[in-house]
Amino acid sequence: MFGKVLVANRGEIAVRIIRALREMGIGSVAVYSDADRESLHARLADEAYHVGPAPATESYLKIEGLIEVARRSGAEAVHPGYGFLAESAPFARAVERAGLVWIGPHPEAIEAMGSKVESRRIMKEAGVPMVPGTEGEISSVEEVRAFGEKHGYPVAVKASAGGGGKGFAVAESEGAAEDAYGRARREGEAYFGDGSVYVERYLAGPRHIEIQVVRDKHGNAAHLGERDCSIQRRHQKLLEECPSPAIDPAMREEMGRAAVAAADAVDYDNVGTVEFLVEGDEFFFLEMNTRVQVEHPVTEEVTGIDVVQTSVRVAAGEKLPFAQDDVAWRGHSIEVRLNAEDAANNFAPSPGTVTVYEEPGGPGVRVDSSLREPGVVPESYDPLFAKLIVRGSDRPDALRRLRRALTEFRVEGIATTLPFFEAILDDEVFVKGAYTTGFVAERMEGLKMEPHSIGATADGAEEKTAREVEVEVNGKLFRVKVYGDEAGGGSAPVGSGAPQRRGKGGSAKRPAVSEGTVAAPMQGTIVKVFVEEGQEVSVDEPVCLLEAMKMESEIRAQKDGVVSEVLVEAGQAVRPGDALVVLE
Repeated sequence: MFGKVLVANRGEIAVRIIRALREMGIGSVAVYSDADRESLHARLADEAYHVGPAPATESYLKIEGLIEVARRSGAEAVHPGYGFLAESAPFARAVERAGLVWIGPHPEAIEAMGSKVESRRIMKEAGVPMVPGTEGEISSVEEVRAFGEKHGYPVAVKASAGGGGKGFAVAESEGAAEDAYGRARREGEAYFGDGSVYVERYLAGPRHIEIQVVRDKHGNAAHLGERDCSIQRRHQKLLEECPSPAIDPAMREEMGRAAVAAADAVDYDNVGTVEFLVEGDEFFFLEMNTRVQVEHPVTEEVTGIDVVQTSVRVAAGEKLPFAQDDVAWRGHSIEVRLNAEDAANNFAPSPGTVTVYEEPGGPGVRVDSSLREPGVVPESYDPLFAKLIVRGSDRPDALRRLRRALTEFRVEGIATTLPFFEAILDDEVFVKGAYTTGFVAERMEGLKMEPHSIGATADGAEEKTAREVEVEVNGKLFRVKVYGDEAGGGSAPVGSGAPQRRGKGGSAKRPAVSEGTVAAPMQGTIVKVFVEEGQEVSVDEPVCLLEAMKMESEIRAQKDGVVSEVLVEAGQAVRPGDALVVLE
């Protein structure tokens, strides 16, 4: 077994791996950027090394710098976690060339499953069910239209190297084919350095079900059952549960066999996840993630198998300590992702300083977090900062426990997804377990979520933010919300003495802008400008593409008009309220 392991990641997954290593008696080495100097993962590790400025391209994505830290620290292996370089075959090879052990599958498996085109070919040969799609990459929008004419619309255009909802666009009709083709290619190039795309039949209302697999270097393999990941927004998962409300034991075994066959087909040799789309009693291969997943805790809670420790043991050459017949599923587990996003404002990114942070506890409650006290959720990285995982004897029990834990979880200073999860627990479709991947789009308007702040005013007045205070009246304790500016001046309790619910965060103020000015709704970087001076635009027409916390958002015109000024360009950083385009 290893004596010391470098954790080439940050945030909650780095914390999770460091804790697993400590339980195994293995030393841990963390890396941190300027933005993460005071981070929990850097404080928890046995050793921590600075690797560069905040931008990931200058720190967490610098292969040479990470290898140098491994050498300096005396680490014997590297665990990449998820995201960043976790599915980078070049990084895996660089680790091996340096005489270190890569805690993940061999580079050839990463390459084979990282290419959506190649993985489809391999899975088809292995007999894994496939959604109808092109055999290889396409090179023109005409090929998208030809596929749509043959198979019908909608169709999905996907980046070959895509994943996590990036490089994915849907053409609902022939007229939307050009936009979908361009968006998928652009995101594939921007996020993965590969603009090649292919086309698949788009399943409008499927479940997104994934199977956790593990295969050692001796050819022993097993699956650990399914996770239902259908609650998503913009193809990014928000909630996962195990087992799925829609899968019976017979389908679980059938999907499990298909997942193991997928792992066998590429001689896989670590933990991984095979993702499927399920429609009725049919399932179709979607992709394979060649790493530990964000949602692995729900599998751990139900099976009792530590997925992270298993990945380390397999990489060290140990045989699987269990066979398929040893795997059992007991109870029900649900995970919700706490993102720095304003769920009531179309999940707009909300990075910043967390002023209050209190985790829930009690039986069946687990929190995997990048925080253990007030701190910062940096704008430079993914918005996920914590995961709340609950376990119950069955799904209704787990839902009751989730409701209780959510009321105890207190995060202030930023907007978060906590109100969204509180709201869906009152949604009959979710409670019945009858949801699909279309849940958020179909049910969002009906969800009752308390806004995080009063909101920007049209007359230029400063926006007020909410904070919670405790007051005692006649010997009884009340918690009330107080609104004030960012300096804390001015306040007015909400309500007339009745107890208020705990606040779940606030949002930064946004400077008011004049009518006709299209302003940035959030902090981020301009990816593309769609308009030029003198161009006529219509209401709701996109004028810019803005990226914030790994999410692209189209910024749209609020009225018809003619562009009189374009104030930004691609690559430019903007803050909330900055003017982007002026219309007359």
